[in-house]
Amino acid sequence: MKKILIIRFSSIGDIVLTTPVIRCVKQQLDVELHYLTKASFAGLLENNPYVDRVHSISKDIDKALVEKLKAEQFDQVIDLHNNLRTLRLKRALKVPSKSFPKLNIQKWLLVTFKVRKMPDVHIVDRYLETVKHLGVLNDGAGLDYFIPEGSVVDLKHLPETHAQGYVAVVIGGQHATKMMPLAKLIEVCRALKSPVVLLGGPEDAEKGAAISDGIGPQVFNACGKFKLDESASLVQQALWVISHDTGLMHVAAAFKKRIVSVWGNTVPELGMYPYLSDASSKMVEVKNLSCRPCSKIGFSKCPKKHFKCMDHDVDDIVNES
Repeated sequence: MKKILIIRFSSIGDIVLTTPVIRCVKQQLDVELHYLTKASFAGLLENNPYVDRVHSISKDIDKALVEKLKAEQFDQVIDLHNNLRTLRLKRALKVPSKSFPKLNIQKWLLVTFKVRKMPDVHIVDRYLETVKHLGVLNDGAGLDYFIPEGSVVDLKHLPETHAQGYVAVVIGGQHATKMMPLAKLIEVCRALKSPVVLLGGPEDAEKGAAISDGIGPQVFNACGKFKLDESASLVQQALWVISHDTGLMHVAAAFKKRIVSVWGNTVPELGMYPYLSDASSKMVEVKNLSCRPCSKIGFSKCPKKHFKCMDHDVDDIVNES
């Protein structure tokens, strides 16, 4: 049995987007599959039945880790992160490798000059190109997310009004310019006919409280009250999902949920829109802005100070048709 090492250090959404590679490699080849990621994201892979062993780093790749990985005697390295750290590691391991093309020039052209040279190819399909030389093909099954049994949320823990069905609204995000302002979030939640469960991390709890306090019992603020796998369980059990361009959006896609993804300063053209989600999913954007996209990731505030990219029509977001 041959050994393959897949590398992707971060983050939640990016790692979820690599799951088709994991599954297809494991199911189509006779291999022992290892995965290297940051320690803070290792839990995303430890429940994946297609991963035989997870290796992790805390901050950097140290000598001890290199020696440990050398001892595994990998036959192939699939580098889905492709940065200086992974380059140094591949050189140290001295085994055949294939790297994911990051298309940094094309991204720079799009962000800086609005010149559209990005291929019309989802990042998942670009990830899968890195294993095509091994004879691995896309099985078309989409993303995976495996919730451990102990993390499945019993909806009895939610208010009685929500136990029969709710819309999950993901209010968090890594950068402010990828998130709707508080006033817009309140407007969206107020316009929804179904009960609402707000999802986000501890850093979103205060904002969630402001939304639920401003609307009332229709909104349950789950931000910071549930761990990631439990939040994923709430996504899986939701009627449908409203989300910014963030990790739980990709988790929702793994469960084939109907997703209304709300886009700000980033654009789907960068290739990281919901992959093979429910056919009724849609992406809501403010198009024809000369300043958009202003970043491939995001900023702490709008560089132009007007934040027009989040000036969406609320009806476009909450319309369930």
